[in-house]
Amino acid sequence: MATLFRTPAGRRADALVERVADHPALSLADGAEPGAEGPAEENAAVTPPAVTADVQPEEPSRALALSDVIAVQSGPGEALIRLAYRIGVPGQALSQPFRRPPPLRVLATVDSPPHGDRAAGTALRAGHFLIHGARLPIAGIDFAPPARHAPGVERVLHSFSWLADLAVSAPRADCTAVAERIAGLWLHANAVPAKGPAWEVEHAGLRLVAWLVHAPLVLAGHDKALKSRMLAAIAATAAWLDKKVPQAGAGFAAVAGWAGIVAAGLLLPNGKPRRLFGEAGLVRALGDMVGEDGGVLSRCPATQLEAIQLLTDVLGCYDAVAIAPPPALAVMRELLVPPLLALRHGDGGLGSWQGQGAIRAERVAAVIAGSGVRTRPLAVTNSWGYQRVRAGETLLQFDTAPPPRARHTRIGCASTLAFELSDGPARIIVNCGGAAMAGGQVPARIAAGLRATAAFSSLVLDNANSTAVLLHGQLGKGVETVAVERRMVAGRGREATRIVAAHDGYAARFGLTHQRILTLSGDGTELAGEDILIPSAKNGKRGKIAFALRFHLGRGVEVQLSGDKRGASLLLPDGRLWQFRLGGDRAGTGEVTFSAEDSLWIDGDGRPHATEQLVIEGLAMRSGGQFSWLLKKTG
Repeated sequence: MATLFRTPAGRRADALVERVADHPALSLADGAEPGAEGPAEENAAVTPPAVTADVQPEEPSRALALSDVIAVQSGPGEALIRLAYRIGVPGQALSQPFRRPPPLRVLATVDSPPHGDRAAGTALRAGHFLIHGARLPIAGIDFAPPARHAPGVERVLHSFSWLADLAVSAPRADCTAVAERIAGLWLHANAVPAKGPAWEVEHAGLRLVAWLVHAPLVLAGHDKALKSRMLAAIAATAAWLDKKVPQAGAGFAAVAGWAGIVAAGLLLPNGKPRRLFGEAGLVRALGDMVGEDGGVLSRCPATQLEAIQLLTDVLGCYDAVAIAPPPALAVMRELLVPPLLALRHGDGGLGSWQGQGAIRAERVAAVIAGSGVRTRPLAVTNSWGYQRVRAGETLLQFDTAPPPRARHTRIGCASTLAFELSDGPARIIVNCGGAAMAGGQVPARIAAGLRATAAFSSLVLDNANSTAVLLHGQLGKGVETVAVERRMVAGRGREATRIVAAHDGYAARFGLTHQRILTLSGDGTELAGEDILIPSAKNGKRGKIAFALRFHLGRGVEVQLSGDKRGASLLLPDGRLWQFRLGGDRAGTGEVTFSAEDSLWIDGDGRPHATEQLVIEGLAMRSGGQFSWLLKKTG
């Protein structure tokens, strides 16, 4: 199966009625559990067509035209209400024009599935935030707009995501006082909508949803004055989002803003006009954020997880007031789950991609269970860009797409053609990850390094990134096209899965294309790899260029280099043994060195761990080179 991935041309996808109707997330196997993998191996179901020279290009970042697939249904009257609200007619005038406005209150209690971090909630009850592994005393936090914190800290503080953590840490009666204390401090510093991180659309939208979903924590205490201030803040934030979200652009920020509007329309009095306005915007924003196979266009697993969680909360608001949601919201949640499951390793946690740490299995399981979606992982992707191969207990994840474009990027990383490998609960080959968690236990000064190609298990030329890493999470020039071919090949005893991928990130600078071939045996005991440098023009450049192949090892993997310095034994924490062996190289430049060096791995809580990496270094000819290696399970 050959595919050519290219960066987006900025156009939306055509209507995808048939694609959505046939999506695997919507046709579940009998007896499948939420987030479970079926008994059959995914590879067995892949029967790719023969590769031809006429490969049709695909755009991995095309938006899903969800509003074309399942449009928000409304009659002429609702369409008129939506239009009137959009141009500024107050909801009271549209809902009950001749009646006195009802008192401001939250109309229902939302039954939200638990998805918070119990440890973080317990820390709050002990008097401090626990954010990315760092403990921050509540009394020492400045919530005011001029105060600047690390981006990850600002997100937790101003989105009120900590309410979900608090909710799962203890009975509600034991948490109300803590929630009131922090909410009071925040309201004192942010009395009215203003500038600063608290009033970014994403933070404001998430905050409004959190306030409404967890209203019993912030509105059911004994402080009547705080309750009045909180209700006023809820109303003011909803009105602010009404004006700001339509200009928010694409991505998760817009989805969060529209979700806040919908939640307010459902749970505040006279909210129907706002709800109708928000539903149309939310469906459009979801279509702009998500690709054709259900993967978010930022290619970030943390965003994928947060989108599922957010939709679950919004759908819970519909349930609380007994109003049927637009079908597109449930369809989108089901589309989002299979790509996320594709990035789970054998330990249940996620791989380290696009700036995220290895998000813990408990959090992933809680969000998936709360969604109620029963499906299998998505093995072969066209727009999500991560190939997944499962053989026996071995799982391979392979990044075979260009990095996200600027309008979708959160913490962009130069990770093209990197891979991760796990055997059961143990991770063998990983990426460093964690750039988005910088500012906690991860020093902010190394965030750019964690986004670099060298922080991923891939090939680096001349110590340069395959895609330029810029400030503020952005990316520059580099990989524009990735060609991919996936097929089953004959193996020893069982068919093996072979993936060939090549990117052009080094073509403009060095005149070379990097091609990586990964072949995982049918029983999962061997991963054969080849890294090939191919001249990008007929007349290749002369001279030599430095290269490095890096294989970052999982936490707890013990390394013992072989006597001939051509291999290494990898002892996993559970006692399993793998051998790494460097094959013959055809670089034409003489000696290639093989060594073990220090590395770093960031876990799902933002804590850095000292690890090791295997490094193959040398000089390659500008006319091309080829390097083969083998990972084999021996015990």
